[in-house]
Amino acid sequence: MIELNDKNIRSAFIPRLLRSKNKPKAIFEELRVHNGNAIADIVSIHKEAHCYEIKGQGDKIERAIAQGEYYDQAFRKITLITTSKQLKRAVNMLPSHWGIIEAKEVNHSIVFTYVRPAKKNLLFNKRAALLTLWKAELLNLTVEITSDKLDKSSRQQLTDMLSKHLSKQQASDYISKQLIERIS
Repeated sequence: MIELNDKNIRSAFIPRLLRSKNKPKAIFEELRVHNGNAIADIVSIHKEAHCYEIKGQGDKIERAIAQGEYYDQAFRKITLITTSKQLKRAVNMLPSHWGIIEAKEVNHSIVFTYVRPAKKNLLFNKRAALLTLWKAELLNLTVEITSDKLDKSSRQQLTDMLSKHLSKQQASDYISKQLIERIS
């Protein structure tokens, strides 16, 4: 019998993502977001970043709610992966734009079933999302957009300035592009 904890769910889900027809350009584990206020379990980068939060059998769904405040600001798509034991509470407690995937053990392997797909998150905050990036990445974008060199500016100042110049879509696309470049 496989224990349905974060480690086992994660090691079964990442290969599933990599085999999907819409294969991600990159996958990150334990990605710090919102200036380090939350750590996303898995983030897959397609055109945009998609956050996957895992809550295994021993975890509390309430913790996903607390972390969700930060995920809602940092990602346009968010999905919770959880177990049958947690499923009813997750459906009742999570915002309707969050996707939910159920993880179950079947014949000594973990299988995943979509309960509901993730919808576009309207709470996405481009300024907060830009705080996922490193200062050097923010400086590069600043030079691209304004041609100004603002080396002395803080990350906070850079994200404030950039959020005024970028649409939500542009910010999301740029964050995804920069994350992909980190591993290239």
